[in-house]
Amino acid sequence: MVKLNREEKEILEAFEKGNLKSVRGKKSALDQHREYAAATFRKDKRVNIRISSRDLSLIQRRALSEGIPYQTLISSVLHKFVDGQLKDA
Repeated sequence: MVKLNREEKEILEAFEKGNLKSVRGKKSALDQHREYAAATFRKDKRVNIRISSRDLSLIQRRALSEGIPYQTLISSVLHKFVDGQLKDA
């Protein structure tokens, strides 16, 4: 099961209660957000790293349990870290 953060839970609750309303200009806003998403996830550089076999194995297992490719998981974790969504322990 996917864990939801506080904001996601609020959105889900509002949806389930029928409290969400359509907005004007939805198509243009949606197109703009699609463009932002495409730019955010555009992968235009290749990086090679060396990591331990143990770490790679654990990453692959985690990715399998999440149902995503392990390289996508690595990319996502790096993106979240540099974006400030993950904190250094």
